[in-house]
Amino acid sequence: MSRASRILVATAVFFGGIVSSLAAENAQLARGTAITDPDLLRELDEHDAFTISRLLWPERNANFPLTTDLMFSWLSQLKEIRPAIDAEIDRYVARQKAAYPTETIGVGEGFDVQLFDRANLKSRDTRFVLAGIVNRMDRAYVSEDSCGEIRLIYRLARFETKPDSGRTATRLPMTLNLVMKARDARQMDGNGKPITCAEVARRWLGNGDWQGLIGGDFFPYDAMLDRIETNVQISVAAKSALHDFRSDYLLKVFKYDAVSKTFAESTLENQIDRDRILADNDLRRDFRDWLLAPDHLRDFDRGTVLIPEKFLAKAAIVPTPAGLDASPLQPEFGMMQGEGNGEGQGEPVFSDNDVVGALKQAAARGIDLQNVRSVAGFQRRLNDVTCAGCHQTRGIGGFHFPGVDWLADKPSNATIVPASPHFLGDQVRRRDILTAMAGGKRPDFSRGFASRPQTRGSTELAGTEYQDGWGAHCSLENAGSGSADRSFTSWNCAKGLTCQAAAASRRIGMCFIKTR
Repeated sequence: MSRASRILVATAVFFGGIVSSLAAENAQLARGTAITDPDLLRELDEHDAFTISRLLWPERNANFPLTTDLMFSWLSQLKEIRPAIDAEIDRYVARQKAAYPTETIGVGEGFDVQLFDRANLKSRDTRFVLAGIVNRMDRAYVSEDSCGEIRLIYRLARFETKPDSGRTATRLPMTLNLVMKARDARQMDGNGKPITCAEVARRWLGNGDWQGLIGGDFFPYDAMLDRIETNVQISVAAKSALHDFRSDYLLKVFKYDAVSKTFAESTLENQIDRDRILADNDLRRDFRDWLLAPDHLRDFDRGTVLIPEKFLAKAAIVPTPAGLDASPLQPEFGMMQGEGNGEGQGEPVFSDNDVVGALKQAAARGIDLQNVRSVAGFQRRLNDVTCAGCHQTRGIGGFHFPGVDWLADKPSNATIVPASPHFLGDQVRRRDILTAMAGGKRPDFSRGFASRPQTRGSTELAGTEYQDGWGAHCSLENAGSGSADRSFTSWNCAKGLTCQAAAASRRIGMCFIKTR
């Protein structure tokens, strides 16, 4: 059995032992779909079972965690990552100086815009620690042969020894996700039969023989590697006369190339390259025609669309907070009619008539749209189908999975909760998909808007912040401010709460206790 196989077997074995502890958590939302237990994560990290060096450097029997100065220099697979991040930060600094020439920008508290310290990526005092393991078999529609993905999420941390407090550990604002295929199509069980998606799903749900998750014939150790995703809080800027408080995040993806055995810079899935599309009339037309075609519009509505690479970007800067209203902070801004057009951006990609016509054409074809039922619904999906738009929706400071801070004796309040409301609210849907796969059924891979989980989880989510409880997103038009938009008619509040405006938005508010 390969190194990658043994590691995923260990995942399953360990996961089986923590199902009971996960079930005790509030709402039990992550049971069967994610490993968030801090004690287990500490054990896995400290015993080197899931360190990046163990996964990517098996031929050296790397039984110790690599600090970042060694990790990016010794592991040839990662040689492109640090230079690519450096180049993006340099471009970011140049854009900031051009946009705000009177503001200073640099590393440290003395600057108006405080940058991420790139020295953290080549230091003997920093390393990536395991912050969580997440089952994403709900993404099997991307590649059915691999049954979706398993994501190992690492958080950058600094370790220091101080005379007055001894050894200390501080988490830094960067995550690195090692994304692995949930299975390799060549894997065999103990009887010489191929491992099925149903078998993998059953192991995650806690049934069957955990040791038999992956086994059989040997296959190359890197056969299950897919990509690395990085998320860096690139800067923080206090509120000033020029702008509100801003915290910007840099998203990058590096796809694994089995031939060169390196992670190469790649496009981000569905991250539309707004500026390039708006600047190119042919690309604008092609994107409009492609997305509004009935079959693609159906997938767009379901949240399972896969936009061709020619329309995508290789990096995304994600400003937070972005708010509920259309603004230049959002990734699709300027693509819809009436959004900043006339500011040197040319014509929008999608007019209201384009969208209305496409919705009618889809209906005539018998396509039942679940989410995108209006121009406003189309605009919201155009944002949240992107990496950047999703990260701006109900996240924790630009992250959806920061992980519990198991490094500290007393974790701060911000890191006791391992994941964002968006992540937790989506677990019911993901577990439904695992259950269907485990039973040999074709799953419903569709998802609702990032702001609001699908009603398939209404029983478990009812009355919570994820669906209709305190702080949930809701439709102001349902509350009497105008005729209800068909895309948001199900966005109600639980009994005793009312939908109140949380911004200038005319459509979307938040559920609060009724006031006089």
